[in-house]
Amino acid sequence: MANKFDLDINAIRELAKILEETGLSEIEYAEGDRKLRCVAQGKTVQVAAPVMAAPAAAPVAAAAAPALSGTPVPSPMVGTVYMSSSPGAAPFVKVGDKVKQGDTLLIIEAMKVMNPIKAPKAGTVAHILVEDTKPVEFGETLVVIE
Repeated sequence: MANKFDLDINAIRELAKILEETGLSEIEYAEGDRKLRCVAQGKTVQVAAPVMAAPAAAPVAAAAAPALSGTPVPSPMVGTVYMSSSPGAAPFVKVGDKVKQGDTLLIIEAMKVMNPIKAPKAGTVAHILVEDTKPVEFGETLVVIE
């Protein structure tokens, strides 16, 4: 049986205030198996619904995911992914493209700064696991190079 998640509206207001004051794009607070996440969207702040940790289902789902071979390129930061240098421009890379070490794979915007994500090695782009203009988390795999 799920425990009730008591929301403290003042705590939510404080998290939203911290977002505005610091310019951060999101903030997360966890206590035990309960988590509250606030994400800034332009001038407004959205509060995600409380999430209770999934019991045994999560490890089973993770085991069912296909294994990706190659070198994963993790996100070094939280931000928004851009697959090209400007809207409407060709993407930096597509699946099957050959890349050299140091080639730009994509850009992550964090706190209004565009950060190019470079290929850590030469190879072929085997998988692109993110979508243009979508948010990414620190450590999330962006691309896999074989």
